[in-house]
Amino acid sequence: MGNLLDLSTVAKRFRFVAFLEAVSWAFLIVGMVFKRLPEPVLWPVKVFGMFHGVVFIIFVLTAIMAARELAWNWKTTVLALVSSIPPFFTVLFEMWAVRAGHLAELSRGASAEGADPTPARS
Repeated sequence: MGNLLDLSTVAKRFRFVAFLEAVSWAFLIVGMVFKRLPEPVLWPVKVFGMFHGVVFIIFVLTAIMAARELAWNWKTTVLALVSSIPPFFTVLFEMWAVRAGHLAELSRGASAEGADPTPARS
């Protein structure tokens, strides 16, 4: 996955925020479990819900910025935005976008990693 904290390009920022969105989903699900206990604990839902909401908005803005800067077509843009709704789908979208060549240098790095470093000789 590379250095997750390297935010030098729009593709790297998108990757980081997509991962953060998935983490916020995990925290929110944990908070909802605490809410349903026989002795409910409500603060995790309030705290993690607010965290998830903020990260969701940041993801949507980052996806729109990535779509503009990386010249995504409308289908890829809609898919990125819809991926923020089901839990953990932002990470799945990011993985697909790298493989499909939609995340600039991250995609070039992924294709280069799979290539044979020694050229074929005839």
